[in-house]
Amino acid sequence: MRYIFKFPDIGEGLDEGTIVEWHVDKGATVKMGDSLVTMETDKVVTAIPSPKDGVIVAKFGKVGETIKVGAALVEIEIEGEENKEAQSEAKKEELVEEEGAGVVGTLEVASNELVLSASSEGVEIKRDKRDGGKIKALATPVARAMAKEMGVDINLVKGTGPGGRVTKSDIQNWDRAAHLKSTKIEAKREIVELVEIEPLSQMRKSIAKNMIQSKQKAAHMTLFEEVEVSELDRVRREFKLTYLPYIVKAVAITLKKHRVLNSEMDWEGGNMIYKKYYNIGIAVDTPKGLVVPVIKNANELSIKEIAAKIEELSMSGREGKLTLEQMSDGTFTITSYGSLGGLFAVPVINYPQAAILGIGRVSKKPIVKDDQLAIGLVMPLSLTVDHRIADGGESTRFINDLMGYLTNPISMLME
Repeated sequence: MRYIFKFPDIGEGLDEGTIVEWHVDKGATVKMGDSLVTMETDKVVTAIPSPKDGVIVAKFGKVGETIKVGAALVEIEIEGEENKEAQSEAKKEELVEEEGAGVVGTLEVASNELVLSASSEGVEIKRDKRDGGKIKALATPVARAMAKEMGVDINLVKGTGPGGRVTKSDIQNWDRAAHLKSTKIEAKREIVELVEIEPLSQMRKSIAKNMIQSKQKAAHMTLFEEVEVSELDRVRREFKLTYLPYIVKAVAITLKKHRVLNSEMDWEGGNMIYKKYYNIGIAVDTPKGLVVPVIKNANELSIKEIAAKIEELSMSGREGKLTLEQMSDGTFTITSYGSLGGLFAVPVINYPQAAILGIGRVSKKPIVKDDQLAIGLVMPLSLTVDHRIADGGESTRFINDLMGYLTNPISMLME
């Protein structure tokens, strides 16, 4: 018995994924749990395991192809009596198809007015008058079905079969990016030389979708402040840490005093959800784009433990090894663009959270201390809140309390 295994819904609202690597070939024997293919989704790169024991008789999609949830990934011959013939059938399948491609005679392709006569002398093509004279591709049934399954426009594929017929191998080997590049070069070479075209990655699609959703569903308001952090700089240098662990700890403590900024609005249900746990997301810049791993229960961790967790999550993010668990259930987000040189920004809320804190570049500035002009280390802060949830007064009180902890980091130990 043959079983079509479709790309499963792995949660988090994901509806498509890109094939990163195939781990099996046609004719290979697999066991339940063996990795079939590695997929890149909106949030993670993950291996998809085989749901059954059997032999792979067909694969759908090639590396770089985007596959929708519910679309076929592989066809498996389930172990049993029929399994003895599965591997030989897989090897014969292409041969049978190719033999069918060389049939001599007249084949109806798209309509009664579009036919192709194939013989050893060549190919005669009749155009479809109802389609503006456009030539339709001639293909084997298996190739046509595979093209439909993979979302490939078969009319763009150059056939290598008899009479220029498109075969299954043509579909499998067709490179959309190469075709686009070739077409552009043939049409207008100078344009290709001025631009570089790359398909959108799943991560970039996810970032774009989340940003649009946040802007459409939340009422953004941003407060700007500057806090003097000379004492914090002295302490963090003594313990050889960055500013971020202290900021994460200070945010977690401050959120316990301001539950509005650790909440979300259930608009449809008509409720406010105030969270009694403090999971702080940290925006991490990776070669593929921005990811936001989450430090769970940050209020219960020491600053040293937070620093270790930041290092672990950042490394996983840069290597593309974050799991859904490591990126889910955040209650508040911190983005530290200052590490790259920025001062102030207007961060976009990680919806449905209520707020996000931006950290700018720490720099020396003249300050007034004890009525005397002095040089201090100043950290710019940008707090964006969902104004539907948090009013200006509550937002200001939050950032003032946060600044108190950053100005006097030892006070965090008293909480």
